[in-house]
Amino acid sequence: MDASYKARKEAFVSNLAGSTILEINTVTLVASTSVLLWSALQSRLSFFTPYGPAALATDFILNVLAILFATTAYSSAPLLLNIFLLSPAVLLFLTRNGLRKSPKAKPPRKSKNEKQEQQVLPIHPFLTTYRAAMMIVTCIAILAVDFRAFPRRFAKVENWGTSLMDLGVGSFVFSAGVVSARAVLKGQNKESPRLALHKRLIGSARHSIPLLVLGLIRLWSVKGLDYAEHVTEYGVHWNFFFTLGFLPPFVELFDSLTALIPSYELLALGIAVLYQVALESTDLKGYILVSPRGPDLLSKNREGVFSFIGYFAIFLAGRGVGVRIIPRGTSATKSPQKARNSVLMRLVMQALFWSIMFFFNSTYASGYGANIPVSRRLANMPYVLWVAAFNSAQLFLFCLTETVFFPAVHRATNKEDEAEQTSFATSRILHAFNRCGLALFLIANVLTGAVNLSIPTLDLDTPQAMGILVVYAAVLTGAALGMDKYNIKLSL
Repeated sequence: MDASYKARKEAFVSNLAGSTILEINTVTLVASTSVLLWSALQSRLSFFTPYGPAALATDFILNVLAILFATTAYSSAPLLLNIFLLSPAVLLFLTRNGLRKSPKAKPPRKSKNEKQEQQVLPIHPFLTTYRAAMMIVTCIAILAVDFRAFPRRFAKVENWGTSLMDLGVGSFVFSAGVVSARAVLKGQNKESPRLALHKRLIGSARHSIPLLVLGLIRLWSVKGLDYAEHVTEYGVHWNFFFTLGFLPPFVELFDSLTALIPSYELLALGIAVLYQVALESTDLKGYILVSPRGPDLLSKNREGVFSFIGYFAIFLAGRGVGVRIIPRGTSATKSPQKARNSVLMRLVMQALFWSIMFFFNSTYASGYGANIPVSRRLANMPYVLWVAAFNSAQLFLFCLTETVFFPAVHRATNKEDEAEQTSFATSRILHAFNRCGLALFLIANVLTGAVNLSIPTLDLDTPQAMGILVVYAAVLTGAALGMDKYNIKLSL
């Protein structure tokens, strides 16, 4: 890469101040309103069944292109885009009745253990939708940020502030924590004794090693190809794959603490508090932000190493939410509707808890707040609280949409009905993105590198940039659907 152009690229993503939380919420709300319109079309018109070319094109426009346009062409008017998506959904909801009714009870045809697992740990379409929407935003942003069509206020901030991409990396970790709760819940249902720590660490290595290898490949490619990089993001050698790769063993090490602290949320909060105390009461904050880089690896990669503490807290917060919302929750005295209402209430309480904590942590709050600014670079306590609050609220919106438009999903009485209703209530594209998340993230990184090495992205106008981004989004979507068709699963 030409030295002068490389310098321009690095300057393009450096020293940015970010956006407001209100604007970020309005932009990301497009994912929720898009799913709302998709749900209205499917539940009222059965528009996506069968899944023909028109259904595929509409699915792509709603769940992929809407997010792309919210972060680019409609970035100055995201509220208008939300209105465009919300209006027909409300009209359909008010004028048409749902097509699918709750399935009739059928006698179970499964063993006792299979029946118990199906009842306790059902498949939740809203979780699939949530994780897929997050993956789509992430994949779009990592290339879009290199074009001028993507506002600088959405790119990662330098030291202090909030931005769309700052929220994205935290949400990526939070969502991984949510789905990790399924393994915890399965372990709690087993009658066999819990595995020893060393065996659990060996098991966690199966998840860590591929991510660490990807981190090494990215490090080699960035250095070997002289690719433009933002060193203050994670450090000289560290990258996001290393953060993801080190999470599983650390989670296993700290999981034993749940015997003393039986709440993952409190454990996450405790880690965030201790880390923030260290930042404020020692020279750690200055060391991370302004200290000259020494020759040792810690000094060269201090942002990645110490921000890992914050990301670890985010992962535990996500696991705490997952533990509370994944179980079915039905019993002899609690109907499926009451169980679903409990899930919605838990998500509301989670969102309120993290939001109130964030408010008092990041503002003066009438003299009672700490007024600590958010820093993704540090992954400090306000950042952890912000990510947890946002994702809990997003989960609530997706869960509420599913509950209103597809009530038959949580009322299914056996595995066959559940599979049928889940398939009907889940976008084919979102299902594919969720199922192949890790592979698509890798493909997105490779395509981003290829585009940047072959095209001067800074010198393209908005129509040219949008053309490239639409093709890029289509290629990713095609890859997702192809892998899903051939049953290739590689998710986080």
